Amino acid sequence: MESTSLTHLAEEQLAHARASSSGRASVTVFGGREHDMRQTLIALVGGRSLGEHDAPGEASLQVLAGTVRLTAGDEMWEGAAGDYLVIPQHRHDLHADTDAAVLLTVATRA
Repeated sequence: MESTSLTHLAEEQLAHARASSSGRASVTVFGGREHDMRQTLIALVGGRSLGEHDAPGEASLQVLAGTVRLTAGDEMWEGAAGDYLVIPQHRHDLHADTDAAVLLTVATRA
C-alpha cells in the first residue's frame, strides 16, 4: 500500500508553478493506461487559467489549497480549500483567483 501526502505534493507543485513561465505545474498522482481512473494534481499561480477545454469525461475537482473559479457556459462555481465539485460535461475553464492546487479525478473508461 502506497501513501502520498497531497499537502506536500501541492506545496511542491505550487513551487514549480511559481518558477514556470506558464504559471502552472501538474503531476499524475494515480493512473495510466492500465487504470480506469486518473488523478492529477494541478497547481496554478493566482491569475492564471487552464483555458477553456472540453470535459474529459466523468470528472471531479477537489480544491486542496487557494481559491479557484470553474466556469462552464453561463454557470460559475467558486471553490476554496476543502471544496469538491463534479465537473459539468461540457466546455469549461479553471481559473486560479489565488495560488491554488486542485486534485482532478477523471474516469478514463466508461
